[in-house]
Amino acid sequence: MDKNEKLPARTVERLSKYRRLLYKYRDLEEAHIFSHKLADLFNITPEQVRRDLMLIGLTGNHRKGYNIRALIELIGNTIDREGSQHVALVGIGNLGKAVLGFIRKAETRMNVVAAFDTDNNKVNTTIAGVPCYPAHQMDQIIREKTIHIAILTVPPESAVQTAILLQRAGIKGILNFTSVHLDVTSDIYLKNYDIITSLEEIGFFI
Repeated sequence: MDKNEKLPARTVERLSKYRRLLYKYRDLEEAHIFSHKLADLFNITPEQVRRDLMLIGLTGNHRKGYNIRALIELIGNTIDREGSQHVALVGIGNLGKAVLGFIRKAETRMNVVAAFDTDNNKVNTTIAGVPCYPAHQMDQIIREKTIHIAILTVPPESAVQTAILLQRAGIKGILNFTSVHLDVTSDIYLKNYDIITSLEEIGFFI
């Protein structure tokens, strides 16, 4: 089993968040950070931070904490694959454009190389530096560009059929921004982001 498969999904999620925060501090001379400081920033326990970092083979210095540059590098070596990973965004409406803009500004190896839509006013144009193709070319373009990850920001009524087409095209991971439940095969890694559920969860706990 590969090293990434040994890590729980929630650990990988936290490692990604640690790294994005640590980018802000990496240029400080001899920059270090303690587990309790990281824990405070993410509202978790120092023990959880230490467990996460021990899983990737890192222990802190009791006097100085974790070396930030070394920590960023180790997290990258653990959760990143070699080179950039090609991503497609399907549905380039207001939400799709916002998601695309956020990713393009982020420091990540996730590289959106294609967008797809059914709107003739959008296809064959470039949006935020990404070419937009007609939806009927998904299979061809996904295979040509070796895309394995798709972000789904289509209207709910199109979600199920689009997910089927993505699986047939060889997509292995889907980030689903629609509110629709998707039945995918066991070899597809599906991550749902449901804004309404998240809001209702916050409403309940406050």
